[in-house]
Amino acid sequence: MYNIGNAVIPSIGSSPKNIFFLTADAFGILPPISKLSPEQAMYYFISGYTAKVAGTEAGVTEPKATFSACFGEAFLPLNPVTYAKLLGNKIREHQVNVWLVNTGWSGGPYGTGKRIRLKYTRAMITAALNGELDNIVYNEHPVFNLMMPVTCPNVPDQLLDPKNTWANGENYDEKAQNLATLFTSNFEQYAHFSSPEVINAGPNVTISV
Repeated sequence: MYNIGNAVIPSIGSSPKNIFFLTADAFGILPPISKLSPEQAMYYFISGYTAKVAGTEAGVTEPKATFSACFGEAFLPLNPVTYAKLLGNKIREHQVNVWLVNTGWSGGPYGTGKRIRLKYTRAMITAALNGELDNIVYNEHPVFNLMMPVTCPNVPDQLLDPKNTWANGENYDEKAQNLATLFTSNFEQYAHFSSPEVINAGPNVTISV
């Protein structure tokens, strides 16, 4: 550190007031922003969900869900649940707000819907940082149990609930169940190491007989 002239000693910052998980949901299912409980934060941190779209990698011709634990699985020497437990403890200790921000698609999947506009993503993050989303009404997503703000400064209300942006609500429900199934299937490898509270923080899957 002595080779860096403007280094701060000790190199320890204060605890954050907000943590943002970024995902690019190419299926148009997840809300553009949602507030997470500590257990949900652990679940979605362990899941590390995003989606690949055509052009991002060779051989990818249609949207494909991908999961990378703690958003960096290849670099983890320990079980991802270990890091998630540490994160959960820090969130509770310091009363941190955790947000899941979807920068992907709205109104339908890739090829049908549209990418969420950057100005809206910026507006939502700004509102969260300014505390403008602290004391407002939230609706719970029926499948993913995510808390969705019903209003946000400089963002259309319709955009905040992804189902409202789809032309066909039943089609949205079906696709939401498909994505939820991918989440739960991926999480099976971590369920043995996770608490029931964290497992139950995941999406609801309806099994058709």
